[in-house]
Amino acid sequence: MPPKATESQKTSKLKKATKHDKRRSGILLHPTSLPGQYGIGDLGKAAYEFVDFLVAAKQTLWQVLPLGHTSFGDSPYQTFCAFAGNPLLISPDALLEEGWLNKEDIANLPDFDPKLVSYGEVIDYKTGIFKKAFSTFKSSASKINIKEFSEFCKKHASWLDSYSLFMALKNHYISERKETFETEEYHIFKKSCENLYTQKEIDDSYYGGSWHSWDTDIMNRNPSAINKWKKKLKDDIEFYSFLQYEFYREWNKLKKYANSLKVEIIGDIPIFVAMDSADVWASRDLFMFDKNGHPKAVAGVPPDYFSEKGQLWGNPLYEWSEHKSTNFEWWIRRVKHTLSQFDIIRIDHFRGFDEYWAVPFGEETAIKGKWLQGPGKKLFDTIKKELGDVDIIAEDLGILTDSVESLRDDLKFPGMKVLQFAFSEGIGNLYLPHNFVDTNTVVYTGTHDNDTSASWYDNASDYEKDYFRKYLNADGSDAAWNLIRLAMSSTANYAIFPLQDVMSLKGEARMNTPGVRDNNWQFRFTNDMLKKEYADGLEYLSKVFERNCDLRV
Repeated sequence: MPPKATESQKTSKLKKATKHDKRRSGILLHPTSLPGQYGIGDLGKAAYEFVDFLVAAKQTLWQVLPLGHTSFGDSPYQTFCAFAGNPLLISPDALLEEGWLNKEDIANLPDFDPKLVSYGEVIDYKTGIFKKAFSTFKSSASKINIKEFSEFCKKHASWLDSYSLFMALKNHYISERKETFETEEYHIFKKSCENLYTQKEIDDSYYGGSWHSWDTDIMNRNPSAINKWKKKLKDDIEFYSFLQYEFYREWNKLKKYANSLKVEIIGDIPIFVAMDSADVWASRDLFMFDKNGHPKAVAGVPPDYFSEKGQLWGNPLYEWSEHKSTNFEWWIRRVKHTLSQFDIIRIDHFRGFDEYWAVPFGEETAIKGKWLQGPGKKLFDTIKKELGDVDIIAEDLGILTDSVESLRDDLKFPGMKVLQFAFSEGIGNLYLPHNFVDTNTVVYTGTHDNDTSASWYDNASDYEKDYFRKYLNADGSDAAWNLIRLAMSSTANYAIFPLQDVMSLKGEARMNTPGVRDNNWQFRFTNDMLKKEYADGLEYLSKVFERNCDLRV
């Protein structure tokens, strides 16, 4: 359980940290995990209450996972667009407040599990009420509403136009093929890619409306086809644009509230985009594709101690020569857009900017890949030139080369340390806090890819448990808070802990298990689980170890 603060500790004044020596801490929680009655966390009341909890706990950082429109599999790291927000995070209560829904529209709620997201049910339910909200918006929006919507669409046209058309087309093809089976069109598509895809991938692509299964003219974005489909799908295109307008209206309002209380938000940029995405469809020349719309190579990692076959992620790879020829225009837009969403950016799989593992498309494992050079420092120098200093955290976990570490250090990006990795190799383990060589570091008890700390300890080896107890002078009965205290006490400038660790939850609350397809990204908590004693414990540790005290005393 968290330690209790005395009155004198609660009221003590601590010296202010200097501008270049801010010791801060905060919580990792994706908005989908927030409580509420609509089957999934959203940007409504519970999100504001979580910010209030951070304030009460004297925490100044809220880290979230990518906020993109998740595709099949529900992973926030596989989205339909690198720029679009996730419509499932739109709050029905906010739509009610704006007048786009009435109480009858949201009266018949499904019996959602309050502790797990059931994505299929949520998508069906929310799509229905979103269409009602859009219909009301179209029929009764004020001139001010219409102007705001028009201005939003104009401001974000560089990605919104292709995204909304992409989603409308995908919806069209899914609906058209839903009641058909092995048509002539299906067999033509199957023949065109049967040597490259498994039967399941062929079926998933075709019946899931993947862009490379579309009619050739629109797959290749012929101008006449674009114009034809824009007219044909006008209402659907406007519907998807409306959802983005509403998502960003709600997110910007929430971020403004958090910032007003000196809480900054750390967001996440996945290095790669999804194969079936508006990004790839709209800018195929920026990725490694052949003239037939098939990728030449895909992303993964090579065989190692953890996997004898490596990991085959399957994301399309960047054609970095094309990006360089445009002075990294797409990446500049992406980072600029992300900066409008967040205060600090974590870049996932930072190693891939130095070198990346390219696996020939069609391989069943990642064994036959090869290392290729990434854009390196030139990309980040260009970002700095165009956007100024950007507050970036480099996800540098795993096996790193000297060149990756040099790139990170040359750019002065903080790297990551995960305390769950610290107890397996003895005193020389670089994840142990006494081995941190730089305060420019972000320390985590665990991440979204780790088990909860309580469950990690339960399943650790006897050696790890023994060393953990010796290192922390603890009996292991409260492992999650032991690690939170260790993170807080470390020299790392930033300390982050998943909310599951703050609540000392076990393995059923794990967010993601890498390499496992099912039952991920589902964790939710309920209102009664966010207890005052947790806020008091975090406040106490923050004061003891002088975190956040220059921002909130």
